[in-house]
Amino acid sequence: MRTGLSSLLIGMVLAGLLIGPSPPTEATTETEHDSPTAVVRATLDAVFHILEDPTLKPASQATQRRHLLEQVIAERFDYEEMSKRTLAAHWKALSETDRQAFVQLFKAFLSDQYTARIEGYAGERVVYLSERTSDGYAEVRTRLVSDKLDLPMDYRLTGKHGAWYAYDVIVDGVSLVMNYRSQFTKIIAESSFHELLRRLRERPAKDQATSKG
Repeated sequence: MRTGLSSLLIGMVLAGLLIGPSPPTEATTETEHDSPTAVVRATLDAVFHILEDPTLKPASQATQRRHLLEQVIAERFDYEEMSKRTLAAHWKALSETDRQAFVQLFKAFLSDQYTARIEGYAGERVVYLSERTSDGYAEVRTRLVSDKLDLPMDYRLTGKHGAWYAYDVIVDGVSLVMNYRSQFTKIIAESSFHELLRRLRERPAKDQATSKG
């Protein structure tokens, strides 16, 4: 039985899908990096430390907590790579302006989803199982566990500019990228890319109004 966050949203929390700068795009060899597991472990340890800090739990500290989490993970998630994979074939047809607009809106959308559900964290811990690397890409397999939870969670990373950056998280067999690719492809097919941008722009405002209501 699973409690707290849904499996997909747990992945969003632990992957650190918050607003932050995209990493450089220069490819490098694997030998220049800290190991992928070390990168994931260090990032998640810092995230858990913030989530478990009793001084940051009150609602009055929500903004400060979000700011601290953004600082921790901003340099370890490749939003541009994630955006490219989420839009798939549609990405190639976009102008640079439209690409950057999507990246920024997608980051904001994921951040809003994350902050709305952060209180669902309930002391889960991560068990690191294995890692594999190939041609500048890596996958780190983990499990998120507690007394009532045992959830497979795999992180996919790409090596760029001497470091590893996450671009997808697979939660209980469900890819975050593929999940949104399906949703966004449907919107584009039924309407247009700019309709997708419009919905992403409006979603945070709706979520905010709902949370206030």
